[in-house]
Amino acid sequence: MATQPHLLVEEGDLTDIALIPGDPGRVDRIADHCDESETVAQNREYKVVNATYGDRELTICSTGIGCPSAAIALEELANVGVETFIRVGTTGALQSDIEIGDMIVATGAAKNEGTSKRYEDVEYPAVPDYEVLSSLVDSAEANDEEVHVGPIASDDAYYAETDEHVTDWEDAGLLSVEMEAAAVFTLARRRGLSAGAICTVDGNLVEGTQKGTDTEDDELPEKAKNNVGRAIDIALEATTQL
Repeated sequence: MATQPHLLVEEGDLTDIALIPGDPGRVDRIADHCDESETVAQNREYKVVNATYGDRELTICSTGIGCPSAAIALEELANVGVETFIRVGTTGALQSDIEIGDMIVATGAAKNEGTSKRYEDVEYPAVPDYEVLSSLVDSAEANDEEVHVGPIASDDAYYAETDEHVTDWEDAGLLSVEMEAAAVFTLARRRGLSAGAICTVDGNLVEGTQKGTDTEDDELPEKAKNNVGRAIDIALEATTQL
């Protein structure tokens, strides 16, 4: 198979499982939690690294911000043999009892974005693979970590999230909003692959605290910055079960 045009990788370059943060800088942070790592390619918002965590070989690939660039990453990763995807990102809480630094494992993502709608009708669910979801929850429990488990929203328009949008999401019982999971879940399902997501809360939109997305880790509140590392550990532990 030819070199993928955006990730600049070929079949055989990567492993069967990939952790997919949005921020290219977080690729390095995840790699720092691993035993060994090697950069495979870097282009635009995409940085691709192969790493080893214990006995598990894995790939780490940034997706950039939003569903369009995440979809490109997933399509090209799948083209070269990646079968399982775990998003490791940040998210803005939509319930008042969810604090900055808390971690959320998504059971589904509302399609408040345009990318997945080019693949299928909005009525089709954007949901994670059960085995990936379970491995994230089990890994959190094994690490004595608490995670919120429930549905989230994926939204395209970061600066157009009005109070009305936030209230509607809150009333619907959605836990948080981020910008990539709906496309990741949708594309993985359509291709017969597996995906899940764990995100660290970097703000609470209901409470009016800092709201964020996959920004540089140095820009995160201190508690969220610390807990991004804990979410990375949970995701890495989950890879050993998959």
